[in-house]
Amino acid sequence: MMTERRTSDVLVVGAGPAGLAAAIETARRGARTLLVDENGKPGGQLFKQIHKFFGSHEHRAGVRGYDIGRQLLEDAAGAGVTVMLDSVVHGLFENRVAILQAGRQITVEAGRIILATGASENAVAFPGSTLPGVMGAGAIQTMINVHRVLPGKRIVMLGSGNVGLIVSYQLMQAGAEVLALVEAMPSIGGYGVHAAKIRRAGVPILIGTTISRA
Repeated sequence: MMTERRTSDVLVVGAGPAGLAAAIETARRGARTLLVDENGKPGGQLFKQIHKFFGSHEHRAGVRGYDIGRQLLEDAAGAGVTVMLDSVVHGLFENRVAILQAGRQITVEAGRIILATGASENAVAFPGSTLPGVMGAGAIQTMINVHRVLPGKRIVMLGSGNVGLIVSYQLMQAGAEVLALVEAMPSIGGYGVHAAKIRRAGVPILIGTTISRA
């Protein structure tokens, strides 16, 4: 396999919100910036977020996630960031990165390398947690908000943080029946405004409770 060689001042691995933000800032400061992601579309988690963000103005409160994603993509293009999609970083060396894209081997010499490869869900293990039909909230959001696939018709959500509350509401919007939210802690973890929407829809939130088996 022939190896193509490239150079860049900054190489960012991961085109989610953190990677896009890092690439935009470095490019605006005059650095030749290359952004690499294994997916076919940049934006990461943002395009799963159909709800309006909450918190402060600095955190884009009141703006939907996919709109934030579109703005970041426009900012990256305007700053001159080069984006490589469908590209897997499989080797990381001193100031050098090995990338596989469409069967081609590409080696990039970079002055600085930024890893913004995202996070993984912290799943709770219990008997039956690996059965088909048991999945994380992130997987559910990908199915319903990105691929428009309903993961099930009757759902029990484990966890009452903002993710559990918001994804439960999105499941109901998509046509699923959420039977209950289960929370091991003695109080609800997410914002009251999100919990109130769930309760108004008639879904019980069971605190001090957990799942023993599926």
